[in-house]
Amino acid sequence: MSRSVAEPECFATLFDRHATAVHRYLGRRVGDLADDLLSETFLIAFRRRDTYRAMHLEVRPWLLGIATRVVHGHVRAERRRYRALGRTPVESPAQPEDADVLSDRLAARALRGPLAAALAGLKARDRDVLLLFAWGQLSYEEVAAVLEIPVGTVRSRLNRARRQTRAALEAASPFEDLR
Repeated sequence: MSRSVAEPECFATLFDRHATAVHRYLGRRVGDLADDLLSETFLIAFRRRDTYRAMHLEVRPWLLGIATRVVHGHVRAERRRYRALGRTPVESPAQPEDADVLSDRLAARALRGPLAAALAGLKARDRDVLLLFAWGQLSYEEVAAVLEIPVGTVRSRLNRARRQTRAALEAASPFEDLR
């Protein structure tokens, strides 16, 4: 990162190394907008590369923090997406599969709508913590650094988000073992 300040072409290496993880995180949050927000995220990172401090964060959490702030600019679209997914009917698979694999896929598809609705129902700050932890695969400390909040706040928001999501899924689940 520090080399890219003097030699901007070095930033391409960071893009190559981290774009897939950032895009995956954004894709889970905003769907089709992920490509645009990925570009916006890396443009912001490039412009702010001189403010990066290696002693505080690794590059990936720093980039995911920027991506999270970019998503905040698109919160309404994210919330609409989760609500739309919550109304989407479960589809049948197009081709026959192994019975266990088919069972797992059908269970996952059946919970997609309720999960999306549960995520839409969370406060934005709780959803950010949950998604950075679960989809961004950041540690408590990394989430705290990215959102500039204490680790204890990360723990309490994550606990609240998990509890609310679990309650929403249990209420909506057609499966006995989730109740």
